[in-house]
Amino acid sequence: MLEKLKAIEEKYTNLESRMQDSEVYSDPALYAKLAREQKEIQPVVETYRLYIKAQKDIEDAKELLSDPEFKEMAQEELTTAEADLERINDELKVLLLPRDPNDDKNVIIEIRGGAGGEEAALFAHSLYRMYTMYAESKKWKAEIANLNETGIGGIKEVSFIIEGNGAYSRYKFESGVHRVQRVPETEASGRIHTSTVTVAVLPEMEEVDFEINPTDLNIDTFRASGAGGQHVNKTESAIRITHLPTGTVVECQDERSQHKNRERAMKILVSRLYEEECRKQTAELAAERKSQVGTGDRAEKIRTYNYPQGRVTDHRIGLTLYKLEQILNGALDELVDALVMADRAEKLKATD
Repeated sequence: MLEKLKAIEEKYTNLESRMQDSEVYSDPALYAKLAREQKEIQPVVETYRLYIKAQKDIEDAKELLSDPEFKEMAQEELTTAEADLERINDELKVLLLPRDPNDDKNVIIEIRGGAGGEEAALFAHSLYRMYTMYAESKKWKAEIANLNETGIGGIKEVSFIIEGNGAYSRYKFESGVHRVQRVPETEASGRIHTSTVTVAVLPEMEEVDFEINPTDLNIDTFRASGAGGQHVNKTESAIRITHLPTGTVVECQDERSQHKNRERAMKILVSRLYEEECRKQTAELAAERKSQVGTGDRAEKIRTYNYPQGRVTDHRIGLTLYKLEQILNGALDELVDALVMADRAEKLKATD
């Protein structure tokens, strides 16, 4: 590990020198590229330098131990430095974990009502609202690609894109089945109903990230349905793309421009096909893991929202928070941070 850290520090120093070169400085594109590279490894380098300092503090304290006059003070410094070294060593292990290459990407979220009929559709709307409010708190932009509503404010299904640096890294653990337990307004006896909603989270991929043969696509245009006034009924701006080899179908009808709908539908299609390919490649690994944090299995029940008790329980990490209202209003950081930490711990365990 130390050899790897030394090499990273040398790379950091070389980047620093190159950025001070007049030729590089006069080339904005190259300078920005080097600055990005340097910024990516900066946390590792800074932590490694703290590690080296802690090692030196230990050596200095050990030398002072032989002097009776400074022995007590040296022992305190040695204890502190050894604790620091252990803590920094753990931090370095986390920093050196392989980084998910998709973490910085925009994210596509697809929500579908499952078991529970209208109750499931109403809760699908609650989850859509929760995710978009969380995006707002991060100053990220949310745009609907396709929306199929019910008559009383529920959502049968919705696809939407959240644009923002690091969006995928914060939403990626939301894939799976979300269960809600509550008393429906129409339930006269006050009996608690259980409904489910399925959430799929995909990193937004470009066509260059995953090659698709144009002859494998069937593209239809149709008139958008739902709210939108007379324009909706007159223009065939909605797009349906079918990937013939897999039978994957994507519809996009939120934009008035057929070109924009096609572009967005292609992004969603590419992202779905990419996800399926990744799922095949990691199926064996996922089967071996005890915890399902991060696998994104859509069939797995990941979380329960219990209205009568005001609690949210994430079953993958055994975390229960009595903050149902805050969470549904977009306060997701506590949940997300716990999932990120659990995923890191699991990856660290795998490297031991």
